[in-house]
Amino acid sequence: MVPPERTVPDRCPGVLAVHEAADGGLARVRLPGGVLSVSQLQVLTTASVELGDGHLELTSRANVQLRALQPGAPVELSERLYAAGLLPSITHERVRNILASPLSGLDQHSRYDVLPLVGELDRLLCATPGLAALPGRFLFALDDGRGDLASAKADVAVRMLDGQQGELVLAGVATGVQVPAERVVEVMAAAAEAFLSERAEQESEAWRLGEMEDGPQRVQKRLGLTSGPTGLQGGSAPAVAGAFGGPRGGVVVTVPLGVLGAEQARALAEAGSAVRVTPWRSVVVPGGQCAMDGLRRVGLVLEADSAWNGVTACAGRPGCGKALGDVRGDARRVVPGWSGGGRVHWSGCERRCGKPGGEFVDVVALGGGGYAVDGVAMGVDEVRAQ
Repeated sequence: MVPPERTVPDRCPGVLAVHEAADGGLARVRLPGGVLSVSQLQVLTTASVELGDGHLELTSRANVQLRALQPGAPVELSERLYAAGLLPSITHERVRNILASPLSGLDQHSRYDVLPLVGELDRLLCATPGLAALPGRFLFALDDGRGDLASAKADVAVRMLDGQQGELVLAGVATGVQVPAERVVEVMAAAAEAFLSERAEQESEAWRLGEMEDGPQRVQKRLGLTSGPTGLQGGSAPAVAGAFGGPRGGVVVTVPLGVLGAEQARALAEAGSAVRVTPWRSVVVPGGQCAMDGLRRVGLVLEADSAWNGVTACAGRPGCGKALGDVRGDARRVVPGWSGGGRVHWSGCERRCGKPGGEFVDVVALGGGGYAVDGVAMGVDEVRAQ
């Protein structure tokens, strides 16, 4: 694939590189594996109230965003995050993009608990000076074997085959290269370094491995890895809202439109000892079955048949100056009348920020209250009937 023509540098936001949106500063906090301790969640919640608009946005990469930051707030935010262990590296802050299967180690479908590998990979990334040059959109993924991260098409991923080894996946393509569990982190970091080397040699502007011509093959060759038959078969659906896994499990909580209010965040912090943000704008609370009623009371969703499951949206108006509609407001009017099922993404413009991987119903604002649903123009009331 030929990389798209770049007219601007990589401006993927972070904590230190805050994006100036229509409603103020926007900071993205990287959460490797989506994992947050209760104290870290409390720090983020307090910061959102005192420095921003009082909400935490969940992203499609299992990160968290704070919006409407006041002038001077990013400095205060970075100091709070550093103290909480959420900003372990200044130089590598934007490259700590690591997805992990959210239910890893919590149910019978987990072939290997990849959460310890997430921590190892994060530490190795931050300890390797050259990897600070990775684009902010470059993505790693550790799949515990169930295949729930297949649609993410991470640049460098390993999907575990069993308790001993996994298979290397580059730009969403299975390579057939089997990697012993003890070498997974080493190989993933080496693949990222190989991407940077190939990028420099080609004088490429590619931000993602899949944008580089023959990128996966070039990286694999540089690493000296020989392909074999793939051991991967299909993938699984995202984690479903509700309780799972018996006593060792927990609950999956859908956050409507991925926007977590302060009261909801506090309820999650009280529900368990930690949370895991998922790439599907939901939150896993290990051992949180006893807290389900309290989570429902604050507007969080724990029903597998809820219309909110799988519905996502960009910021829209008034937060984004490019948006042609208040997509979140319109979605809140429309979605409760739906029967549920399938994935739907509401976009304020053709950029489709935050869209999910794989198949989804594409709802794009046209201006004047109209929308295009999978390319068919209609009014918002007609969208309700879809």
